[in-house]
This record gives sequence, C-alpha cells and structure tokens, in this order.
Amino acid sequence: MARGKIQIKRIENVTNRQVTYSKRRNGLFKKANELTVLCDAKVSLLMVSSSGKLHEFISPSTTTKQVYDEYQKLLGIDLWKSHYETMQENLNKMKEINKSLRRQISHRVGECLNDLRFAELHSLEKEMESAVEVVRNRKLKLISNQIDTKRKKIRNATECNRRLYEYDAMEEPHYGLVDDGGDYYDSAVIGYSANEDPHNVFPFRLQPSHHPNLHHGEGSSDLTTYSLL
Repeated sequence: MARGKIQIKRIENVTNRQVTYSKRRNGLFKKANELTVLCDAKVSLLMVSSSGKLHEFISPSTTTKQVYDEYQKLLGIDLWKSHYETMQENLNKMKEINKSLRRQISHRVGECLNDLRFAELHSLEKEMESAVEVVRNRKLKLISNQIDTKRKKIRNATECNRRLYEYDAMEEPHYGLVDDGGDYYDSAVIGYSANEDPHNVFPFRLQPSHHPNLHHGEGSSDLTTYSLL
C-alpha cells in the first residue's frame, strides 16, 4: 500500500507534535551524516524545539565556530558586529558611571573642589551635613543600646547580691558546745551548727575564769566560767 501524504500544517496535539519532531530530527541528522561521509561536506545543523531544547549536528571534521567563520568570510559579513557595538556602548556607559562616582568620592574627601561652582559647593555641603547626621544618629543609637545593656547587667547583679544577703540572713548558724566529759581547764571544745549538718563541727578553746564561792541554799559550790577564744 502506498503511504498516505501528510498535510503540512501545525500539529495541534502536543504528544504527536513531539513524536513527529523527534523522528524527523533524527532523519535530518542521518541525512547530514550521509552528506558528510559521501560528499566530504562540512555540515552544521542547529535545531530548537518548541519546548526550548537545542539539538545540534556538526561534521566530525570541523567545529561550529569554523563553520561560522567560513560563512562570514564567504559572504563578507560580520555576524558579531552589532553585538560588539552594543557591548561597546555598555562599556562606555559603565566607564562614565565609574568616572562620576570617583569624582563624587574625591569631592567628599575634600579633593578636586576648585572646579566646582558655588551652587555645587552648597549642594555638596548639604549632602555632607545629611551624611554626618546619619552617622551621628547611628552612633548615638549604638551608645544607647550599650548603656541599656550595662544597666540591665547592673540590675541583675544587684538583685542577685540582695538575694544572697537574704539567704545568708535566713541561714545564719547557731552554735552549741558538746561536753566530752573532760576537764575544761585550758582544753579544746568543739562546736556544731544547730541549723546545718551535725557532722560539721568547729573547734574552740576555753580558758577558765574563777569566781568566788557562791552559796545557794545550804550547800556551796565553786562556779568556774570559761571565755571563748
């Protein structure tokens, strides 16, 4: 059966369009390769699909740049001239901007002021005053933040110190004496804290202080007191 002809128009179905593109692209690349081998031709194909994908075929004996250079040479045209001119214009604009910025910087450091008119000097003065005001405000803000931080630290330290004083007052120890059954004359006595761990003891030394005999009722006894050293 003879193959039916396909009407040449845009394929509306996206899937069919992509399949047709892929098949015919491969067919073109096959024909280009046959031309390269059979006829010793330099063939370069560039194809961009509707989805934005680039497909390229170039003969093994050459490169894309060599094909472009030969194309320009044979036709006597310059493909990059317009692009080069555009880049040159952009470069000149950037140079002018750079030159203007350098001039402004030199003016702000007090250089190259002889060529300025009075109005320009007055405008420069206003700009410098505005810049100084911005710097001054920023500096004051930083100083204020540092002062607030120091005040907070002082308040925290004061509060911590007050709490420590209250804790010490509440936990002030009371000491007592333990009788070990020995003679207190010039002897050592131990004390302990009544509110804390009974294992924490404190050594003391007592020295006797004699008093006259005191009579209590019918009996009499010698009372000796000891001073805590």
